[in-house]
Amino acid sequence: MVNSNSTIECLDDAARNLLFAGARTVNSFAPTPVNDDELTQIWEMTRWAPTAANSQPMRVHFIRTDAARRRLLDHLDEGNREKTASTPVTAILAVDSEFHEHLPRLLPIRPQIRDVFADNDALRERTGNFNAALQAGYFILAIRAAGLAAGPMAGFDPAGIDAEFFSGTSWRSILVVNIGYPGKNPWFERLPRLDPAETVRWA
Repeated sequence: MVNSNSTIECLDDAARNLLFAGARTVNSFAPTPVNDDELTQIWEMTRWAPTAANSQPMRVHFIRTDAARRRLLDHLDEGNREKTASTPVTAILAVDSEFHEHLPRLLPIRPQIRDVFADNDALRERTGNFNAALQAGYFILAIRAAGLAAGPMAGFDPAGIDAEFFSGTSWRSILVVNIGYPGKNPWFERLPRLDPAETVRWA
């Protein structure tokens, strides 16, 4: 939020801990339902975060019904099936390879950028994949900000999911995220992080 003095307010320690230091990937979910209003809130937060040229290439397909979940399970790695089977909601995150078609509306100050991407397959793919990955990170933070737990998974068959859920569309799956409330023994031990001395340089 920007106030009248044009300074940006910061999160308090509790909010920072909720989003970052205290947040954990959940591997066991409680049977507590997650309703559509909560899912809408997650996307409402996610969609405001920045992307290059305001491209917004990520798409979300929420899996909420037992029938849809059964269709999904066949395309997950074996180690991800049990926890997903008991998760209230699973989101399939995808990149829209035709995201550039929306650019005249999303970036009206430069509508011609649509043609730049249309004429350059490599640039379109690189831009779409990178910015969809950014949005996937925002999506996980939004889940946490909504008071829910996230269980992101890369262990799945993208071609299988795409054929099952996105056939005939320009969407291509990039990440699967379980969403809900922590269940019994939901977390593994906290894994170490690299020291700032190993990862940060100052000039």
